Order: sequence, then C-alpha cells, then structure tokens
Amino acid sequence: QVQLVESGGGLVQPGRSLTLSCSSSRWTLDRHSIGWFRQAPGKGREPVSCINHSDGTTYYDDSVKGRFTVSVAGNTVYLQMSNLKPEDTGRYFCGAHPKHVPFRGCVWNSYDWWGQGTQVTVSS
Repeated sequence: QVQLVESGGGLVQPGRSLTLSCSSSRWTLDRHSIGWFRQAPGKGREPVSCINHSDGTTYYDDSVKGRFTVSVAGNTVYLQMSNLKPEDTGRYFCGAHPKHVPFRGCVWNSYDWWGQGTQVTVSS
C-alpha cells in the first residue's frame, strides 16, 4: 500500500516562507517519483512541481519558478516555498508517479496515489 502524508501547511503572510513535507516510505520512493499539486477553491488540481524520473530533472510551474524548491531527504520530499503570494493559496497535495511508466508531463492524472493534502493560506 502506498502512503503519502502531507504536513506543514498553515496561515502565512505574503512575502514569508513555508516548507511543506510529503512523508512516504522507502518502498514507495523506490518505485515512484513525487509531484506536488495544488487546488484553489473552485478550481482543479494544478501542477506545482514534478520530479521527472526519466531524466532526473525537476519541473516547476512558471507561477512558482524561482520561488519554490523541491528536495528529497530520507523518506520525505520537501517543497520549500519562498516569497509567498496570495495566489499561492490552496490545498497542496503530493502524488506518486510509478517509475515504470515513463514521465511525460506534470499532469495530475499521471499520478496514481495521493495524500490528503495540507492547506496553505497566504493572506495579510
């Protein structure tokens, strides 16, 4: 069973920083790469950052490029968010993409497993 648990969300003022965690397992990370997506009220799940396991690069959406950074340590995938903006508000999810399926894009329906998400609200 694949298990993903997001944590670290909260209320933060614009311009501040916040780091989210996606806690998984060695079994999961050996067989999947991780992507971060977010969903604002009334909108669909949109890509934030995805690890391309086919070439080892990391994709960042233009809206977060230069402000967000993904890193992996142990069994946790981190999303470090800096200079947060109100439009970053949403529920953030990490998803698992099977490594045996070639990476072809940071799209939500390529990810077979999801955590419950963690809420990030950027407001003054």
